[in-house]
Amino acid sequence: MGVAREPGAVAVSVVELAGEGRFGEIEELFAPPLRAAVSADMMQTAWLGEIGKRGGVSVVGQPVSEAAGPGLVRVSVPVGCQQGGITLVAVVDEAGTLHGLQLAPATAAPWEPPPYADPERFSEQDVTVADDAHAVPGTLSLPRGEGPWPGVVLLSGGGPFDRDETSGPNKPLKDLAWGLASRGVAVLRFDKVTYAHREMVTAPGFTMTGEYVPSAVAAVRLLRGLPEVDPARVFVVGHSMGGKVAPRVAVAEESVAGLVIMAGDTQPMHRSAVRVVRYLASVSPGAVPEAAVEGIIEQAAMVDSPALSPSTPAAALPFGLPASYWLDLRDYDPVATAAALNKPMLILQGGRDYQVTVADDLSGWRTGLAHRPDVTIRVYDADNHLFFPGEGVSTPEEYEVAQHVDPAVVEDIAKWLVAGRDVTPSS
Repeated sequence: MGVAREPGAVAVSVVELAGEGRFGEIEELFAPPLRAAVSADMMQTAWLGEIGKRGGVSVVGQPVSEAAGPGLVRVSVPVGCQQGGITLVAVVDEAGTLHGLQLAPATAAPWEPPPYADPERFSEQDVTVADDAHAVPGTLSLPRGEGPWPGVVLLSGGGPFDRDETSGPNKPLKDLAWGLASRGVAVLRFDKVTYAHREMVTAPGFTMTGEYVPSAVAAVRLLRGLPEVDPARVFVVGHSMGGKVAPRVAVAEESVAGLVIMAGDTQPMHRSAVRVVRYLASVSPGAVPEAAVEGIIEQAAMVDSPALSPSTPAAALPFGLPASYWLDLRDYDPVATAAALNKPMLILQGGRDYQVTVADDLSGWRTGLAHRPDVTIRVYDADNHLFFPGEGVSTPEEYEVAQHVDPAVVEDIAKWLVAGRDVTPSS
């Protein structure tokens, strides 16, 4: 088989190579960050698990391509099986290198507005956040009618997410934006700098701070400069790592009126990675190879090691992130940073979340902020990491189903933002 370069051909070749069991050759197509996080063995396990359940591949459909950021194309390849099918989703650059790879449901329905959103109550427009080399595109959602409105800047979780925090068929930040804008809140969401400028991940000195703070500060200032927005009531709403970094954003931009932290992790991320991979191995026996668990444990130990230095290779560290990123994280205590802020906070947590948990992470916020009467903490027992309600043990498979952020979460955030203080939880 010749080397494919055109994105659609690359994605189809991945399906063909997987069907022939040539997972090592697929791994050779990976960009360094992806290669550090995903191995040939992990691909084989995932592929055989999905194809095995469906009786083997019977047909490979035509690839469908769409833009996925500068220089990148997201390609979806339908894979028909004897009993159903799946979609292979690959993110490919112009050189034919793979930057992302996922097995998704056979048909991903287009995103539909949640029932709590009313598009007649707000308008949207494209904006550009920041004016330097790392400017990113975003979307401003403005309520109709007379302001000035409270405003929020949305920050997504770890990874190169777009402005909607798109995950399979779901767009949790778009749910939030539309839900809040329908309730009289101006919302600004934007593509992460690592989505719009993928080269940043491998740039010297890359850190969590650099990934989030400059864009977030520029977004806050953009919102505060709008006549429709009350400059004294611009908040930051961060999800997952976006919640973890939110206190650091408020330190960098003193005008931030307060924080909403959604599933913000307080446990060191490298230790969380070990806990999560062990959890996945326990709920899906055989789906996570023991070698993958041991690999994460070894990489996490390197983060804790006094030998970690700027010259430590990214391949020796979790998720293929460079040493500079982990050194920055090691020096950052989100709870202590939040405790030193004189700003109100609303901290939300899903009870079924296995990535950021009540026991391992929310406990940190509770302990460190127990003395603060202006901090409200709320747990939604049925919600997972994306604040989607469900039942039973949470697994990655539940994210493959189209759903929306819990309406109670949207309502509670909106009430808190408008009231500027604690509110009675939604029923």
